[in-house]
Amino acid sequence: MPTFPSRRLAALITGASLVALAGCSSDSGSDGSASQSPAAASVIPVVTSTNVYGDIVGRIGGAKVDITSIISDPDQDPHSYEADTQNQLALSKAKVVVENGGGYDDFVDRMLKSGDSSPDVINAVKVSGKTAPKGGELNEHVWYDFPTVAKIADSVAAALGKADPADAAVFTKNAETFKTKLQPLEAKEAQIKKAHGGEAVAITEPVPLYMIEASGLKNATPAEFSEAIEEGSDVSPKVLRDALALFSGKKVKALVYNQQTSGPQTEKAEAAAKAARVPVVPVTETLPQGKDYLGWMTSNVDALASALDQ
Repeated sequence: MPTFPSRRLAALITGASLVALAGCSSDSGSDGSASQSPAAASVIPVVTSTNVYGDIVGRIGGAKVDITSIISDPDQDPHSYEADTQNQLALSKAKVVVENGGGYDDFVDRMLKSGDSSPDVINAVKVSGKTAPKGGELNEHVWYDFPTVAKIADSVAAALGKADPADAAVFTKNAETFKTKLQPLEAKEAQIKKAHGGEAVAITEPVPLYMIEASGLKNATPAEFSEAIEEGSDVSPKVLRDALALFSGKKVKALVYNQQTSGPQTEKAEAAAKAARVPVVPVTETLPQGKDYLGWMTSNVDALASALDQ
């Protein structure tokens, strides 16, 4: 289980951030407590570990779901998030829970084990079927893999249909619509592969690797560099020199930079890329404010294509 630098822990916001997506019908009474409208009693309470999955559930459940996304702020880090009693309360009421799994958001499993509820739990990594390569570690950032997201959509539709059989056909139809909208993203990756297949890029963390691999690109970053950044440990001087040489030597076409992990080593990599006029493609782990999943991923793939075309 990766750990993260203290600089990121300092940015955590205490308590859960609740994201009201389509179908959330609770509001606050005069005393500040949540009051339920008559319609609210019929919706399916869903808890997701991050707003990425919250948005996907919202696309499929529509007005039939009431979603709590535990982490919805870009400054919050799922790897090191400390859950609280509000999270536990939301999980105790949930009929469906969507977690990433793979060690990314273990706080969800810990809270579920300590409670008495038994919701239908969707583990995205398990749904993906992905396993760690021999001698390596699993890349748990499966929401950057569009075939996996399509499988998650089907799992969400099935879970919601189990909770509300009368609307099962609606959930299935919504999932099919959502999956259709994923197809242009895969087509864009195929276009990048056709135009730039085999070209090398650098990363700061494994976050975007599924998108990079699907686009036919090679990750030239020293494994020790990206692993150290993800785990919040120091990068050795030699490894840092090797990573920076990718830019000064024009060995990569772009740097794909995780904006949610910023520190001295990643800042040096970004500065070296800019000094060498190597395009920098910023990515994030959670939904940026004002974005939905499809719009967010479209921006990511378009930015990668644009950088490679320079």
